Amino acid sequence: MTTDISLDVALIHYPVLNRKNEIIGSAVTNLDLHDIARAGRTFGVGTYWVVTPDVQQRELAGQIVDHWTTGYGGSVNPDRAEALSLVRICDDLDEVIAAMHERNGRQPMVIATSADRQDNSITYGGLQRELEQGTPVLLLFGTAWGLAPEVMQRVDATLPPINGPGNFNHLSVRSAAVIILDRLSGNREDAAKM
Repeated sequence: MTTDISLDVALIHYPVLNRKNEIIGSAVTNLDLHDIARAGRTFGVGTYWVVTPDVQQRELAGQIVDHWTTGYGGSVNPDRAEALSLVRICDDLDEVIAAMHERNGRQPMVIATSADRQDNSITYGGLQRELEQGTPVLLLFGTAWGLAPEVMQRVDATLPPINGPGNFNHLSVRSAAVIILDRLSGNREDAAKM
């Protein structure tokens, strides 16, 4: 796959679901910030959006990112600084879509991820073709127990869930992000040689 793709990821902290299927806002975590940024940098993501309307959560995320990009952490670990430089913190999904539209000159194709199969599914190969044709793509990841219905209703399509050999299906969002980004833009030639 070409490196001239327009692929952004957004980690949604609100609105998401809890285990009772109630709409909640979830907490920003240090691990999600670091690991998804590192995966994003590895697989050619343009921007890693962290979406939360909670002011304190945005401030916390900003302090972590600043420490690793412009603070002491960035001076001692330039690779981490490079990865975390992809992070942009914002209030809501509308802000992300507007920024991508402005940057690309057109609306992005908004794709959700889910642990459950959805009716509006697109294959990984189908999404790869969209990226290769220059379609800007925004890939949404939900925290907690997944994206709320109001977010799912706004997407153009949903990627199939990641399934293992058994019935257990509760990956961390950062693990799912790495697997999905590898499926979309990983180097298949190297994998075939192993």
